[in-house]
Amino acid sequence: MDFSELFKLSGLLGRFSPDGKCLASCVQYRLIIRDVNTLQILQLYTCLDQIQYIEWSSDSLFILCAMYKRGIVQVWSLEQPDWHCKIDEGSAGLVASCWSPDGRHILNTTEFHLRITVWSLCTKSVSYIKYPKACQQGIAFTKDGRYMAVAERRDCKDFVSLFVCSNWQLLRHFDTETQDLFGIEWAPNGCILAVWDTCLEYKILLYSLDGRLLSTYQAYEWSLGIKSVAWSPSSQFLAIGSYDEKVRILNHVTWKKITEFEHPATVTNTKTIVYKEVEKSPSVETERFSFPPTRALASSVFSTQSKYDISQVPVSFQYIKPVADRANPKMGIGMLAFSPDNCFLATRNDNIPNAVWIWDIQKLKLFVVLEQLCAIQSFQWDPRQPRLAVCTGNSKVYLWSPAGCVSVQVPTEGDFQIVSLCWHPSGDSMALLKIEAVKIMKLGTFTFTER
Repeated sequence: MDFSELFKLSGLLGRFSPDGKCLASCVQYRLIIRDVNTLQILQLYTCLDQIQYIEWSSDSLFILCAMYKRGIVQVWSLEQPDWHCKIDEGSAGLVASCWSPDGRHILNTTEFHLRITVWSLCTKSVSYIKYPKACQQGIAFTKDGRYMAVAERRDCKDFVSLFVCSNWQLLRHFDTETQDLFGIEWAPNGCILAVWDTCLEYKILLYSLDGRLLSTYQAYEWSLGIKSVAWSPSSQFLAIGSYDEKVRILNHVTWKKITEFEHPATVTNTKTIVYKEVEKSPSVETERFSFPPTRALASSVFSTQSKYDISQVPVSFQYIKPVADRANPKMGIGMLAFSPDNCFLATRNDNIPNAVWIWDIQKLKLFVVLEQLCAIQSFQWDPRQPRLAVCTGNSKVYLWSPAGCVSVQVPTEGDFQIVSLCWHPSGDSMALLKIEAVKIMKLGTFTFTER
């Protein structure tokens, strides 16, 4: 396992290219492109203002940089460094920008969500989509890139428009039975569109590609509802995380609930494995010391290391009761993600912020719980295998697979608080992100030795 040196970063803007060959990172108004293998700088671009968002095109040939404060998007080419493009939305402003699946069109959402502007890099033509809704997830593309769904709001009603991405022609337009639509998400097979309501009302609707309502699911009423939604890679299951601390799994045949996963403060099932992170003092030979010690040695000696112990069931976790009189309470299922092989589901209950719950989808039961010393900041599955990476805002990365669980101390001088991570498309390395820096961790032929 190898670690790169520390590279400066702004706003957690570090992204691997889809083809896995390059790493893009931003430092204020500069965009830096590095070779993934050597980490040597390939290109250095200077933008007009501080970069607030970056995104690679699907073919990794272009990268866009959005500067929302100035209403500008700049596009850079890796094949032709002298070529560049600037899109200025002018007085309309800019709040969001993204690529179309073909990597040749850019969709800009203007301030107050007045419209979406579709810019073509090839023909320089412009198209407009009116009335986009201001919601958490208002634009969704099918995985094959053929269709786009847009959530709209007009005349105090919610609608969804389906467009053909090849020519941006309207395919279907239909109203949704929602009070205040909050998000939309295509199934990976591109056949079903999930639409869910605001957290004030538990309701999720499933539409076909031709706009037919296939099913409506509502678990309960008169309480805070849906908080997170995730499709399984096979499109067979739809996981719905809600504020009542449960995940409900819908099947793709009848769209009925087949099971629900509870997240209690105490785990009592003896078949569930609970890995508990415990601190351990680093063992250092006194002969290694030189006075004054080097910064690297001092950092490694005095940093708190940790390992996993298997806890005896029953196990009780630290449970946080949310403040009742504040908006957006920290309660319910705030994060959930399926493994790429469709076998596991990882979740986080915000009432128990220090635990990651891993569910066996084949047996529909709780498999493993990781109990951490600090609150979970982020977790992400390896794109190639069932291997989960977790970070908790300290200088460690935690890796779990069915073979075991391990805590990895990231060597660095000073404090390195990892708040986000991003897997390389091949799964053999990942970018570890802190607020102002990024470090690459190469796993190589890493295997689990700690159980």
